[in-house]
Amino acid sequence: MPEKVTKEQVLAYIVRDGRLLVFRHIDYSREEVGIQVPAGSVQDGETPEDAVLREAREETGFTEFTIVRKLGEYTYDISPYRFEIQHRHVFELELGQDTPERWNSREGHDGVGEPTRFECFWIPLEAAHVLQSGQGALLGRLFD
Repeated sequence: MPEKVTKEQVLAYIVRDGRLLVFRHIDYSREEVGIQVPAGSVQDGETPEDAVLREAREETGFTEFTIVRKLGEYTYDISPYRFEIQHRHVFELELGQDTPERWNSREGHDGVGEPTRFECFWIPLEAAHVLQSGQGALLGRLFD
């Protein structure tokens, strides 16, 4: 079995009017990848704060995000999908732009490979237990 590596990750809980901004991958079934929040890796030389803002912009197509607060950190073993332990930094963000109820976006990956296509939408916070891969672990802290 491959040795597990630890990666620094960020997750964004973007909340508006009691709803959470989530997305699904258009090119994969919900059974394969589920419903997710904007998230991704902290790049070399980047702070978790910079990373969460970058990921939110890349995955939603919107730009006017501000950090409300850091909700905490935890680790998550994402094996066997990838043999990886993720050290996750979770932030509550606010979006300073109006959005439709649903919209499509794409992440370009710095021009490498095909863009990843997303359908973004809002769900009630009470329904956020559907998030995949432990992404909802700190949702309760939104109410602290």
